[in-house]
Amino acid sequence: MTTWTDDELNEIGTAEELQLASRRLDDTLRRKVIIWVVRVDDDIYIRCVNGRKGAWFRGVQSRHEGRIWAGGVEKDVTFVEGADPEINDKIDEAYLTKYSRYPQWVAPMVTPEVRAATIKLVPLSTGS
Repeated sequence: MTTWTDDELNEIGTAEELQLASRRLDDTLRRKVIIWVVRVDDDIYIRCVNGRKGAWFRGVQSRHEGRIWAGGVEKDVTFVEGADPEINDKIDEAYLTKYSRYPQWVAPMVTPEVRAATIKLVPLSTGS
């Protein structure tokens, strides 16, 4: 499995927003969406504010692959669903810290419904 470089982790982890386009079954990319992104240790996570019913979250279900753009990094990724409760608690803290200046918008990001729509972004190897 491919891992993020330190530069990629720093650039994506400090980016205010991430653009995401999931890949359809016919290998084309869906329309880009803009979402918040957090770094926990050496991993990158995203959540769908509308939970598992959100349009972009449903879109990643077909292939679990796509492309992201954030902090000057453009990368093909695999979307890995779920996180254990301990990691989810760390992801909560990362969202609450990073986006603390938006209290009314960050509060929904740590609800059970949104926690259930947690995705870890894993870089695809360049040969994929």
